[in-house]
Amino acid sequence: MATLGIEGLSLEQWRQQLAVALGDAPADLLIRNARVVNVASGEIETANVAVVHGRIAGVGDYTEGKEELDLAGAYLAPSFIDGHVHVESSLLWIDQFARAVVPHGTGAVVTDPHEIANVAGLAGIEALMEASADLPLGVFFTVPSCVPASPMESAGAEMTPELIGEALRLPRVVALGEMMNFPGVLAGDPEIYRKLVAPAPRRDGHAPGLAGRQLNAYAGSGMGSDHESTRLEEAREKLRRGLMIMIREGSTEHNLLELLPLVTDQTYPRCCFASDDRDCATLLHDGHMDAVLRKAIGAGLDPIRAIRMATLNTAEYWGLPGFGMVAPGYWANLVVFDRLDDIRPRLVLYRGAVVAREGKPAFETEVTIPGELLHTVHVAPLALACLQLPAEPKMTAVGAIPGQIVTRKLEVEPKVVNGLAVADPERDLLKLVVVERHRATGRVGVGLVQGFGLERGALASSIAHDAHNIVAVGVSDEDLLLAIGTVAEMQGGLAAVADGQVLATLPLPVAGILSPEPLEKVAAAYERVEEAARSLGSTVPAPFALLSFMALSVIPEARVTDRGLVVL
Repeated sequence: MATLGIEGLSLEQWRQQLAVALGDAPADLLIRNARVVNVASGEIETANVAVVHGRIAGVGDYTEGKEELDLAGAYLAPSFIDGHVHVESSLLWIDQFARAVVPHGTGAVVTDPHEIANVAGLAGIEALMEASADLPLGVFFTVPSCVPASPMESAGAEMTPELIGEALRLPRVVALGEMMNFPGVLAGDPEIYRKLVAPAPRRDGHAPGLAGRQLNAYAGSGMGSDHESTRLEEAREKLRRGLMIMIREGSTEHNLLELLPLVTDQTYPRCCFASDDRDCATLLHDGHMDAVLRKAIGAGLDPIRAIRMATLNTAEYWGLPGFGMVAPGYWANLVVFDRLDDIRPRLVLYRGAVVAREGKPAFETEVTIPGELLHTVHVAPLALACLQLPAEPKMTAVGAIPGQIVTRKLEVEPKVVNGLAVADPERDLLKLVVVERHRATGRVGVGLVQGFGLERGALASSIAHDAHNIVAVGVSDEDLLLAIGTVAEMQGGLAAVADGQVLATLPLPVAGILSPEPLEKVAAAYERVEEAARSLGSTVPAPFALLSFMALSVIPEARVTDRGLVVL
């Protein structure tokens, strides 16, 4: 169990905790008439909960508290934990991310900050750590292992083995981050070896599609978990080979319903939930781990088991002290809701203090953005000629798949004008362009993509996992050039354009990937650019979210980066 016990308590505080637990002194907070979700025993207990110094001193028939909270029979559960998330994908700075997720019952996240690391390196990670230290949310870190993700894309920074070793010694670090360069692992790359042998509590995995002997080799190199499974049999084999299976349900990656049959009486202790990437609008309107729980329970998963997978299982795997249970020695990080079959948090506590009520944050934040995270977009002058694509009789196109971050490799006959391949919206065959934006090298990758459904105009974004260059998709080169230029002028962000006019934008000036603005303002702007994309004919639910993965060079089968077409 990931208990906290008396860690950090003075002798006097420990004695006070003992007195409360023994019933000899009043609790700081007494929570009365709770139906406690016991994720260890799998039952519902009717009990009172005594809290002192922000920790649970006892669960039972306690009667005295300096402050009291009567739940009148509502359910009381440990607050939820996201097992793997990139907080930057919310498009929010960390204080606003907390405002987004805490009201939904989230008490902790394990984040891999490789998005900001790809832009600003170790300095970006340290800035995120410092800004998250005093939030009413446990923010734990894995150290990015693949910055850049692969040699096939150009990032703004590099996490060398030496820097990784330094970062692994920082506070609240729980693991080496997801080892995305699985080809390097399988090839026995010496640089990968230096990263894997760095002293780390755990090593997070990333093994899309690996099976058989390749999976054995990857798992045997020290990785302990995986969140990339998209098929049930893929996840089942990874479970058999000892990996902790993180069932992913994000804004663009919807794997829960496919993988849920994996969870049985025998397997559930080795399964948990993760969002991976969840944007600000989804967080604001749909929710966070509470939305994942509602979907899992609605699909037939036992509610208490589902809650355990979002609490204790995650805490124990990552070794999060004091998180994951309503039990003595744990933090009083708690969520209150009225129905097990439709979990909607109405009260959230962090270390015994109320931090959200009725879906609204009950805390204030004040965070300064470090100056080195601003003005990070540097693009060389571009002309229409930079976007040209010489035609061949048969060409490889990227096949985008809505709801997935994997793609298909498609062989197509391009539409040709004057020897150049051009967009053909009648066949949903569009231009896909990636522009290097960290060092103004002028490097531009151009390819073809199918699956966006644009009939006119163009979309551009500096959210382009993982290197975060500027990625654009469009029908006309003129609109592509305008969209790319608009994003560069904003120092990062999203833009939708058509017929030479800018239709909607979302500025993201923090490292070119985040906004310093309040959650509600950012979510509204995000919805406007997504709606503008749909007005151009896009047929996918979240066009910009899908676009953000079109340059991700470590996910099969085809991508375009600033270095050109990548086929895995």
